[in-house]
Amino acid sequence: MKNKKTTQVLTGDLREHLKSVFQKEIEKLPETLEGLEPKERLNVLCKMMPFILPKVESVHPTQGEPFGGWE
Repeated sequence: MKNKKTTQVLTGDLREHLKSVFQKEIEKLPETLEGLEPKERLNVLCKMMPFILPKVESVHPTQGEPFGGWE
């Protein structure tokens, strides 16, 4: 069984490696998207949207108001 310290070092190394890979891909993203067909480009952008834009949540007009609202 691996000890906890070894596992933490490997996890840290893996995270750093993954961050590096993602950074390189993000830098190449404009060129990558440009090479895609419009339909494929739109599909990729839609898949990335939840990671970039906050989710819209509906809010009731009296939510957070004391005693149920503006009455």
